[in-house]
Amino acid sequence: MAGKEIEGATSTTAGTTAGTTAGTTAGTTAWSTAPEGSPATATRAWTTRLVVIGIVLSAVNLRPAITSLGALLEEVRDGLGMSGSVAGLLTSVPPLCFAVFGVTAPRLARRFGPVAVVCAGMVAVTAGLLIRPYAGSTAGFLAGSALALMGIAVSNVLMPVIVKRWFPDRVGSMTGLYSMALAAGTSVAAAVTVPMTDALGGGWQAGLAVWGGLAAAAVLPWVPLVRDRGTAPVPEARAGAAARARAERQPPALRITRSRTAWALAVFFGLQATAAYITMGWMAQIFRDAGVSASTAGLLLAVTMAMGVPLAFVIPRVATRLPHQGPIVIALGVCGLAGYAGLYLAPAGGAWAWAVLLGISNCAFPLALTMVGMRARTGAGVAQLSAFAQSTGYLISIPGPLLVGVLYQHGGGWGLPIALMIGLMIPQMAVGVLAGRDCTVEDEAAGAA
Repeated sequence: MAGKEIEGATSTTAGTTAGTTAGTTAGTTAWSTAPEGSPATATRAWTTRLVVIGIVLSAVNLRPAITSLGALLEEVRDGLGMSGSVAGLLTSVPPLCFAVFGVTAPRLARRFGPVAVVCAGMVAVTAGLLIRPYAGSTAGFLAGSALALMGIAVSNVLMPVIVKRWFPDRVGSMTGLYSMALAAGTSVAAAVTVPMTDALGGGWQAGLAVWGGLAAAAVLPWVPLVRDRGTAPVPEARAGAAARARAERQPPALRITRSRTAWALAVFFGLQATAAYITMGWMAQIFRDAGVSASTAGLLLAVTMAMGVPLAFVIPRVATRLPHQGPIVIALGVCGLAGYAGLYLAPAGGAWAWAVLLGISNCAFPLALTMVGMRARTGAGVAQLSAFAQSTGYLISIPGPLLVGVLYQHGGGWGLPIALMIGLMIPQMAVGVLAGRDCTVEDEAAGAA
């Protein structure tokens, strides 16, 4: 989910959570000092490759639970007898789960280790995706979705921690790989869910459950790593791992809520998440109601999601070369306004153009992650800012998809929901410009003390 700039902005250390211990430092030093060609070096290389595979497979599985449902939302509603308001509630479940369960991830990581928690998270995703289509009721479907989203939530928070712990000298490239895999999984699920459902006999249950198999594959690389809890076999000794570990054990004194930039970034994160979950949950339905076929609507959603694959690399690199990220915020917002206007005026006639424009606009997500890394000087500051911005932001995003469902059901069409989307884009641009200023939360929090 950002690019190389996070590496410089965060002053990344070996493990940004309290999971770093004296045993960890000793373990990483032993890895670093092992001679080339030794068994320890060979094991390190094998283990590192396994971590890379785990990161990629886990990232691929962080969004199909959402976008596959968006492609089949009409069939699910008909099959379970959902109203538009309940369907709106269903599209609000992801940010709710991310906000509620995501905040527990650091505590779980301190107790069990981040690798074990991510492994358990992928198990929860697998179970939830297999259970929800066959639960037989709306309540059961919501419960299965919540289980899968709980696993996604903790993995979402801890995957960057694992990247920083295992690859402290390659945070930028590994974060880019992670973001690209996440975007690819998002778009592929949107594109192939409908045709795959047809190939499996047309039942929406099978079309949703099949994604549980992909999630199960993501469990496998983590299983042999769980025993190595807290150990990060990377060459850290020459960078002063022991000194950094001592610094990390000092409790941070930053009062993040005193920073105006932190609040601006949290609201920006929340509004861009609102737009993203409305898009993932409802855009395919907008096209279908305009006369577009179900398979084409899924492809249009896939195009929107796929825009994040290349732009996840481009936007962070451009952002770090600017003293102020406001121009990028404005450019993305203008694309969003144009896309929503197109959905209102000619949803079917210019469908591909609107899908591309909204895909560009939704790349506010990697920009938000980039600004998290740029708005704090230290690793502890970045961790605090990230937790605050994401948890607060996801809470802010919860009402949006639900409100769209209510407006759709009672407004007789998509006019009011699209007007809401346009209205939310204006404050998103405003707070994004504030969050893009060249300052740090440490300075603001200290000045407010």
